[in-house]
Amino acid sequence: MKPDSKIYIAGHRGLVGSAITRRLRSGGYSNLSLRTHAELDLLDQRAVDEFFARERPEYVFLAAARVGGIHANNTYRADFIYQNLMIESNVIHASYRHGVKKLMFLGSSCIYPKYAPQPMKEEHLLTGLLEPTNEPYAIAKIAGIKMCDAYNRQYGTNYISAMPTNLYGPGDNYDLQNSHVLPALIRKMHEAKTNGGKEVVVWGTGTPRREFLYSDDLADACVFLMEGRNAKEIGEFINIGSGREVTIHELAELVAQVVEFHGTLVFDGSKPDGTPRKLLDVSRLLALGWQAKTNLREGISKAYSDFLKNITHAV
Repeated sequence: MKPDSKIYIAGHRGLVGSAITRRLRSGGYSNLSLRTHAELDLLDQRAVDEFFARERPEYVFLAAARVGGIHANNTYRADFIYQNLMIESNVIHASYRHGVKKLMFLGSSCIYPKYAPQPMKEEHLLTGLLEPTNEPYAIAKIAGIKMCDAYNRQYGTNYISAMPTNLYGPGDNYDLQNSHVLPALIRKMHEAKTNGGKEVVVWGTGTPRREFLYSDDLADACVFLMEGRNAKEIGEFINIGSGREVTIHELAELVAQVVEFHGTLVFDGSKPDGTPRKLLDVSRLLALGWQAKTNLREGISKAYSDFLKNITHAV
């Protein structure tokens, strides 16, 4: 990619897309093509094709997706599989039809089997059953990986698939019904502190282990791969993560420290835990010369500062 290359970021307002947009701008890329959902509905195949025909982007970051935590994934199962399949199908096919030089498809670590060996290596894909609560989303993301690989094999395209671990950072979703665990904890503890609450209820037993990556670190990894690597070097897809994990109990305690909530944490074992452990093996990415820079406490502090700045919009 060159500073004046035309780059389309699908989903530029989301957690991942906004981070990629920030990283590109700070890296001197000035010819960014951005569209809101109101301006371009990625579920509309004709609209997407017409956009690519008109704009002719050279590079594409496919960060648009229907996302959410356990509750949202398990409740809106049809929405999650339909919308994600349509978004990726429309954007990937339009990229092929209109000569995009290089595309990056962003997936999720939930593509791996529920009881995959830990840490999870790229070759563990499709070796076991998926976590039931987010199976529709996972299947859609696996389809995106396979679609990119199929186009690379049949048409000689240069489409890279990257699977990030659990993400958090500026612009996250803090809706308690649909958010992921870390932003939900930030909001719950902030509101408890503000309202004089004595306890915060955390879903599950607190024992599952999770890996977290600050969104700006992910964006840096994405640009690193798009600038210097090709699909043939990377293979079907590559993991992106911090390589470090904590229990949900440890995470809740860390958020409480950052937010300065001094009440009691109550773990509700009647709520689902999800996958027992999700740690990505990032040895392939490390071998290419990239590693995460932001530790978890620093990242949570940055995320909480962003939450406070945008609190009326965040909730």
